[in-house]
Amino acid sequence: MGRIRLVVAAFMPVVVCIGSVIADAQTHPPDVRFVATPPEVVDAMLTAAKVTSADIVYDLGSGDGRIVIAAAKKYGARGVGIEINPQLVAESNASARAAGVSHLVQFIQGDLFMADFSAATVVTLYLGPSLNERIKPRLLRELRPGTRVVSHVYDMLGWTSDQRVDVGGRWVFVWTVPPKK
Repeated sequence: MGRIRLVVAAFMPVVVCIGSVIADAQTHPPDVRFVATPPEVVDAMLTAAKVTSADIVYDLGSGDGRIVIAAAKKYGARGVGIEINPQLVAESNASARAAGVSHLVQFIQGDLFMADFSAATVVTLYLGPSLNERIKPRLLRELRPGTRVVSHVYDMLGWTSDQRVDVGGRWVFVWTVPPKK
């Protein structure tokens, strides 16, 4: 019994240290408050983007992971969620395991403005007008031509959408990254 206490005591500082690293990983407050995308809008976003099993879907500001998980579950697509809130990342990973798609998806705790999303064939967003404007130059510069970008509710000024879908009063916008000049 004494050995067990010694072993547990030896690992306690590691657990405390890991917990503080996770807590410190979120370097600044999120730019937007998490609001879940309704299931019918998730479905419309993925349908409008014509997601297939060949796609890699990145959700920037992935919240609880529902878009990436739905893309994997319904279409067999691989996916990556980038979320600044470590609690939402943990929730997303648990949801992916429960849905049986954890082998297809990955959730990264990080800042979407610093993250590498260049491997995406589809990018989904539910950010807000000013954040869409901030991320738009990176989307156009770093994504390959033909990559589809889908936004729930918010348009991107100066970039004409290929498609607008009305989902019970909620707009879904779809753009295709044009060829590089």
